[in-house]
Amino acid sequence: MMRLSLLLALLTLALMAASVALGPVPFDLTAAIGDLFAGRPTLEALVLAELRIPRAVLGAAVGFSLGLTGAALQGLMRNPLADPGVVGVSGAAALGAVLAFYFGWSSVFALALPLGGLVGAGLSTALLLVLARRGASTATLILAGVALNSLAGALTALALNLAPSPYAALEVVFWLMGSLSERSFQHVALALPFMAIGWGLVLATGRAMDALTLGEDTAQSLGFSLRRTRLLVVGGAAACVGASVAVTGAIGFVGLVVPHLLRPLVGHRPGRLLLVSGLAGAALTLGADILVRLIPTRPELKLGVVTALIGAPVFLLLLRRLRLDGE
Repeated sequence: MMRLSLLLALLTLALMAASVALGPVPFDLTAAIGDLFAGRPTLEALVLAELRIPRAVLGAAVGFSLGLTGAALQGLMRNPLADPGVVGVSGAAALGAVLAFYFGWSSVFALALPLGGLVGAGLSTALLLVLARRGASTATLILAGVALNSLAGALTALALNLAPSPYAALEVVFWLMGSLSERSFQHVALALPFMAIGWGLVLATGRAMDALTLGEDTAQSLGFSLRRTRLLVVGGAAACVGASVAVTGAIGFVGLVVPHLLRPLVGHRPGRLLLVSGLAGAALTLGADILVRLIPTRPELKLGVVTALIGAPVFLLLLRRLRLDGE
């Protein structure tokens, strides 16, 4: 477990360094670092400080959030098909950002888009936490999340349908595809505190996740509160996913595929799966974002498109292998 976590952490750091160094344009990283530390406002130093470092940090944070929450939701629901979107927060965050586009706030205030996403995520989180505090079952929370996602998707489609111009609708669609392009430290500072809170809440449920594999009654007899566990997982997942979608748009399949790949390596223990899934999610997201910049297309492909193209075939192969193992 410790060795796997260390290897994944080193891989994530290596990919962060590669993300800073690599790109579509030749870049003298050594000179840029020297200029940055010397305070010389050269173009290379500005690109490094304002674009590449924030992009790498945000990619690692978003990937960690998606991988971690995917593993947590699969453990809580004891359903290997659960993913971060199942709680409905991602759809609500996307709707909040789309409304910022629709009403023109994003053209007036640079951070209106991520703030709109956070407001949407916050409202949906409040509703889910009210349900969890009232003792709602896991199935009820899933159904509430599905309903929230459906409603947010319908309202997003309505906003696109009523967009004042095709160009505005196209801008919204491109944002919904998910990307780390042109993100700054303002986006990192806005989203990272919410993500960090979510990480702490979810990681605190590790022992309870292991106990849940024995059944809810057994877990309760061992002293674990299902209500508290649901609150921590739902609240943590909402904070992580809501902040991620608010600053990057929708990036799919990371939280669904990563836990499947790592589950056999941790003895199928949900508690042990949490941290390693977060680290692997960070590595996968960074790797996909590097690929996006190296593919010679202009404009560059959207990150959400690339993760779907990678994740969907891998997931189908995993399902096929599981079916063959079960026969």
